[in-house]
Amino acid sequence: MPADRPAKCYRRFDTPSYTRKEYIRGVPGSKIVKFDYGNTKGEFPAKLSLVTLEIGQIRHNALEAARVIATKHLALNLGEMGYHLKIKAFPHQVLRENKMMAFAGADRIQDGMRRSFGKPAGTAARFRFLQTIIEVHVPADKKDVAKRALELAMAKVPMPTRIMEGKPSAA
Repeated sequence: MPADRPAKCYRRFDTPSYTRKEYIRGVPGSKIVKFDYGNTKGEFPAKLSLVTLEIGQIRHNALEAARVIATKHLALNLGEMGYHLKIKAFPHQVLRENKMMAFAGADRIQDGMRRSFGKPAGTAARFRFLQTIIEVHVPADKKDVAKRALELAMAKVPMPTRIMEGKPSAA
């Protein structure tokens, strides 16, 4: 896989949703186990959001990597109770992979693309244009710390993103 186009196999989607897990056997569990971090009851006046700039999907392990780096930076600089971070997307979309064998004589064993529906390989969250991925609430004088945390998280996401600033919404 070229280094300049990470996760390009699953970034775009051109197929219908494949989300009915009650009918799908062998779906791997999501790496994201918790979606709210920090002080969930605290009142923080400043809100920064990481939003997408194009339509696409992000795998659950990329969302977890972005969450880990952002929470680590926020906890080190603001303490465990000095922020509230929320993952705004749930990876519903089941990704399938038609695994190919790569050894001598494999062409006589497998069928190639014949009946190539694939087996579940992971999950992903689908995003629209300007949809929020991660939202961070911090004290008003700590916006620069939250912005740096979201910049670190941007590096883990396989699609173009932007940091937007705004007042917290009621919901």
